[in-house]
Amino acid sequence: MARMIKKTAIAIFVAILAISTVKYSATAQNGAFQRIAAFPIILNHPDAEEAAAEIVDATEDGNILIYTNSKSNTIGFIDIADPSSPKPAGNIKIEGEPTSLAVCGPYALVAVNTSESYKNPSGLLAVVDIAGKRVIKTIDMQGQPDSVAISPDRKFAAVVIENERDEELNDGKIPQMPPGFLMVLNIDGEPANWKAVKVDLTGLADIVPDDPEPEFVDINRHNVAAVSLQENNHIVLVDLNKKEVTKHFSAGKVDLDHIDIKKNGIIETNGTLKGVFREPDGVAWTSKDMIVAANEGDYNGGSRGFSVFSQNGDVIFDSGNSLEHLAIQIGHYPEDRAGKKGIEPEGVEVGVFDGIEHIFIGSERGNFVAVYRCAPKEIEFMQALPTGVAPEGLVAIPKRNLFVVSSEEDSASHEGVTATLYIYELNKGKPSYPTIQSTLLPDENGVSVPIAWTALSGLAPSVQDSKIIYAVPDNAIAQSQIYTVDVSKNPALITNVTLLKKDGSPVGYDLEGIATRKDGGFWLASEGNPEKNIPNMIVKVDADGTVLEEVTLPASVQKGAKKWGFEGVAVTGSGQDEKVYVAFQRPWKDDPKNHARIGEYTPSNGKWRFFYYPLNEQESESSGWIGLSELVYLGNDTFAVIERDKGWGLNAKLKAIYTFSIAGIEPKSDGEDIPFLKKTLAYDLLPDLKALNGLILEKIEGLTVSHDGHVYVVTDNDALDDAPGETQFLRIGNRVEIFGF
Repeated sequence: MARMIKKTAIAIFVAILAISTVKYSATAQNGAFQRIAAFPIILNHPDAEEAAAEIVDATEDGNILIYTNSKSNTIGFIDIADPSSPKPAGNIKIEGEPTSLAVCGPYALVAVNTSESYKNPSGLLAVVDIAGKRVIKTIDMQGQPDSVAISPDRKFAAVVIENERDEELNDGKIPQMPPGFLMVLNIDGEPANWKAVKVDLTGLADIVPDDPEPEFVDINRHNVAAVSLQENNHIVLVDLNKKEVTKHFSAGKVDLDHIDIKKNGIIETNGTLKGVFREPDGVAWTSKDMIVAANEGDYNGGSRGFSVFSQNGDVIFDSGNSLEHLAIQIGHYPEDRAGKKGIEPEGVEVGVFDGIEHIFIGSERGNFVAVYRCAPKEIEFMQALPTGVAPEGLVAIPKRNLFVVSSEEDSASHEGVTATLYIYELNKGKPSYPTIQSTLLPDENGVSVPIAWTALSGLAPSVQDSKIIYAVPDNAIAQSQIYTVDVSKNPALITNVTLLKKDGSPVGYDLEGIATRKDGGFWLASEGNPEKNIPNMIVKVDADGTVLEEVTLPASVQKGAKKWGFEGVAVTGSGQDEKVYVAFQRPWKDDPKNHARIGEYTPSNGKWRFFYYPLNEQESESSGWIGLSELVYLGNDTFAVIERDKGWGLNAKLKAIYTFSIAGIEPKSDGEDIPFLKKTLAYDLLPDLKALNGLILEKIEGLTVSHDGHVYVVTDNDALDDAPGETQFLRIGNRVEIFGF
C-alpha cells in the first residue's frame, strides 16, 4: 500500500510541474466562485467600537454562520438562508476570549481562552446550544485552547491546546513552558457525558521537542487528527480512538527563487531564500487522506506557499513561488512584508463541489484566497478571490455551493474598513476577479516573472491605439513608473512597464495623475507633502520615461499647501497652444470653504492661473472629507472629475463623476479674483461599486476615455495598507452614454 501511495505521489508531482502558476483560461468550462455578498461584522454588534470575525463555521443545513469575535468576547450568528442577503442574527457573550469554534449537529463547540498570563494558561470548551443561543456546558481544557475540529462521523472533537509563546519574552524564542498538547473528546452522546483526554505531543519534533507549540487540527474520515506544530515545523497524526500519536514528520524546508525579500518600496522578483522552514499553520485532510498545509511561518520559517503531504510525510506537491507570483500578478503583494514572510498563507480549507475536490488557501497579508482543483492527476489553479483585511476563517459549504471567508482585522476608525465576512457561490462562467492583472515577462536571466504593480492612481488613453491606456502608481512604489494596459483583454492586462528616470537614474514621485501629450510623451501630476517639504509638481516625461521637466507652483500658492495636493492632470492643445490642467484634491489655506482649485499651466510662457471647483458638502462625519481624485479633458472646453468622500463600506456616500465647462471663463492668477465653476453630475459610481458585492472601496482614483470612446475607472488599493488590497478596473460605458457627447 505504501509503495502504491508513493507511486501515485510521484505521478501527481510530475503532472503538477507542467501547470502554469497563474492560468485563468482553464476555469470557464467548470465554472467559478463569484462573490455574492459581504457582511460587515459591525452590523451584528451595533454598539461596539470594533468587531472581528476570526473563525467561522456553518450549521449543518448551511443556513446559519457562526463566528468568534475576540474583540467583544462573543460568538455571533448570521442568517444566510438567502446567501446573497445575509442578515444579523444576534450574538452571545462568552466568559473569556473565544479563539475558535466548530459546529457539531445542534451544538457549537467554542474554544475559550481564560489565561491570566502566558506562564499560567487556562481555558475551556464551551458547548453552545445553537437554537437556544446559550452555553449549556463548559469543559476544562487545562490550558489555552486554539483550533477545534469535529470528526466527520461526529464521534470525536479535537482541541489544540497551544499555550502560545510570549513574543516579547526572550525575543519570542522557545521553549516557553508549559508545553501545549491535544485534547480529545468522545462526543458520541449527550454533552453532559463528554469527557476530555489529554494527548501528549512532546518529544516528537527535532527543533524544540519539549515545547511542541501545536497550532491547528483537522480530522479525516478514519478519525485520525493531523496537528501542525508550527514553530517546530512538524506535523503529528493522532489516532482518536486510541488517543495516541501514530505518526509524525518534519514539514521540511524549501528553496525559493525569484521572490521579493527586501522591504524597500520596490516589488522585485530577484531574491533567493535557501532552506526555509515551511512552518505550517492551517492543515486540512483531502478525501484521499493527504494533508494540505498552509505554510505561514511564525518563528524561523514561512515558505510563502502551501504543500500537500502523504501520511508518511512525503511531499506530494509544493507551490514554490507560485502563490507569491500570483499575488504580484493581481496587485495583492504586500511589499512591506517582503523582508519577513511575504503573503503569509495561513488558512486552508478543502471541499468537494460538483464531485471535484477544491483546495482553498487564505493569504493573511495578501488579502485573498487562492482556489485550486484537485483533478485526478494534478492540482490545478482555478482562481483568486478578494477578501477583507486579514482573512482568517475559511469554510466550504458544498451542499449549498457556497464558500465563506471571515476577516479578523477591523479598522472601523479608518472611515469604515471593518472586519467583513464574504460569501461566494460556485456559478457558471469565468471568474469575475481580478479585473486587471499583469502579464509575465522574462527577467535578466530569461525567467518569466509577473510585472509588479499596485496602488493604481491615474489613467490616460493612448492617442493612437484604442486598445491601450496608461496607468501610474502613487508613492506606494518607490520608483515611479508608467504601466501599459491592454483593455481589449478581460481582465485588462498590464503588458509593459516604463521606469521613470531623471538624469539617468530612477526617480520617485507621488504620482496621482497622467495625461498623454499630442506631441508625444506624458504630463504627470505628483502630489506634494508640505510636512516633508515636498512640493506639488507636474512632470513632463518622454515616451521612454525620461524626465524632461519638473514644474512647481508659484511660491505664493505653494505656501498655502495642505497635504491634499495634485490629484489629476489633463492636457489640451499642442505646441505653443498646449495647456496643462491639474486638480487639487481639497481646499488649501485661504481657499473658499468646499472649493478646490483647478490649475491651468501654459508651458509656452510658464504662467499659472486658476479656477475654483465647488465640492459637495460632507454628508456625515463617518463618510470623511470630500475631494477630487482625477481630471480628464473631454473636448469642447469640458472636463470630467472624480469627486468622492473618504468613506468605506457602509460609510461610503459619494463616489461620482462630474463635469464642468470653462467655455467663456477666464482663469486668474493667484491673488486675483479667481472665477468659480459650475458642475454637472455625469455618473454615480456607487451602484457599480455595490454591484461588486463587496466592501465599497474608498479610493476611486483613475478615470479615462479611450481612443474609441470607452470610459474606464479604477480604484487605488492603497498597497494593502489598512485596506483590502482589491483593485477594481471598471468598464462603465462609452462617452456618449456617460457624458452625452
